[in-house]
Amino acid sequence: MSSANINIAILLDDQALHQPRQGAVYFPQGRDAQGRVAYTHLTFAQLKEQSDYYAWALYNQGLRPGMKTLLMIRPSLEFYGLFFAIFKIGAIPILIDPGMGWPGFLKAVHNMQPEAFLGLPQAQLLRIFCRRYFKSVKINITLGKWRFWSGKTLSELRGKPGAFPLFKPEPEALAAVLFTSGSTGPAKGVCYTHEVFQTQVRLLRREYDIKPGEMDLACFPLFSLFSLALGAAVLIPDMNPSRPASVNPERILEALHNMPVTYSFGSPALWDSVSRYACKKQLKLPGLRRIIMAGAPVPAALHERLFSILPKGAETYTPYGATESLPVANFKGSEMLEESTKERNLAGNGVCVGKPISEIEGCIIAISDAPVATMQDTEILPPGQIGELCVSGPCVTREYYSQPEANKLAKIHDGDKLWHRIGDLGYFDGQGRFWFCGRKSHRVEFLDQQNQTKTLFSIPCETIVNQIKGVRRSALVGMGSKPRQCPAIVIELEKNARLDQETVLAALAKNSLTAEIKKVFFHPELPVDLRHNAKINREELALWAAKQKA
Repeated sequence: MSSANINIAILLDDQALHQPRQGAVYFPQGRDAQGRVAYTHLTFAQLKEQSDYYAWALYNQGLRPGMKTLLMIRPSLEFYGLFFAIFKIGAIPILIDPGMGWPGFLKAVHNMQPEAFLGLPQAQLLRIFCRRYFKSVKINITLGKWRFWSGKTLSELRGKPGAFPLFKPEPEALAAVLFTSGSTGPAKGVCYTHEVFQTQVRLLRREYDIKPGEMDLACFPLFSLFSLALGAAVLIPDMNPSRPASVNPERILEALHNMPVTYSFGSPALWDSVSRYACKKQLKLPGLRRIIMAGAPVPAALHERLFSILPKGAETYTPYGATESLPVANFKGSEMLEESTKERNLAGNGVCVGKPISEIEGCIIAISDAPVATMQDTEILPPGQIGELCVSGPCVTREYYSQPEANKLAKIHDGDKLWHRIGDLGYFDGQGRFWFCGRKSHRVEFLDQQNQTKTLFSIPCETIVNQIKGVRRSALVGMGSKPRQCPAIVIELEKNARLDQETVLAALAKNSLTAEIKKVFFHPELPVDLRHNAKINREELALWAAKQKA
């Protein structure tokens, strides 16, 4: 691919050329006297014009190619125009999830040393009160009316009409830095090249058959940037994108009723809440052809509930991957619910996430917490044996930003080929499908009665526990240090359910996967990550359980 057309922003300009009057972004501006939602929108031509105007304005403020630009803004009509403007200039957008907690967030900012900052007033207050972390910022733009600090507001910026000359990067040049959620360790900045972005657009188009004229209910804002690049309209829902589990289901159903939405990408926690509400009220999800869920394993029960309220012929998908490599696999809910797959899942054999896509090569290596320099330094395991998944391919990123130690732990060099260690444990079955058994950091190692080291994996054990009547969800944790941990199960009950430790222990004893677990704790609400509200924070729970035991 030549550098002449590698900039992701050219895809927006192409859509504006081919469907200028087609709606691109719809935003719920307010409500009329009858309480109905009033939407404002931009066409693809208007969005292109806005992004060009912002590009000229930011360039006039000193933004240049290669300048790291931290964004702390919410989805809005301006969000998309600014994002594409940054790409047009050739600056490097930085996305850090505040949900990781402020200490981790500020550490990430300090590590990145951004030169430009685009933020809401609340974000600017953070910059003022934690000034030493933002010393590198030279260009400061506020998205809002109030300004008690240096820099300009977005409304004060002055661009000019006309197309902005698109920056032409090399394919391997740094395009953006996207941070991991920090849910299983310190958050790391993943370096995305322009070529990786272009590859992802091509793969998403193929895997989900996204076409111009469709509409995405944008429950995960980053994915909606790909929707626009593929020519689909984006409907911004009335929700806090950083709190998907606390979404008001009525707002999601209202959006589906009001607008011709054809697909949506969102957290399993969001669709769990919406589907439970819809089933209770005997409501359907009109017009939806695809629901795409990612961020945590999706149980078969959620697929079943969604199929009961989706139109005939609709499909659910659970793309598998990580911030460092996405997509790795794409699995249909209908295949998940096939009898043999569902039975194996419920029996504690892990969660099937499907075969790696054709562009991805995968292998399973022996479990180790140490760096692996080359593939000759590790053992590649046969099908059916649990180990760590490694992947290689064109959508696999090559490094973390300025973190050499993290790169040593996550990357394996094999001649000209680079492998990424996902950090997920599991195995390939006889059909070449990967079965996810949990994060490497979440395995529990303990000594049995014969003083032999044994390992428990989170997903198989929790699947057994979650089938006990009254259990909403559970978490396997290890108290103490490997390999002398004490395995325990922490349970969150369904609302109004009653369950005692003796009943749970009796159920655990009946299954060979869980028979060694002798400690049970009940927690009012299991802590989860703030990006998807779906990944259970087992590290926090392990410390909590240890205190309960003491």
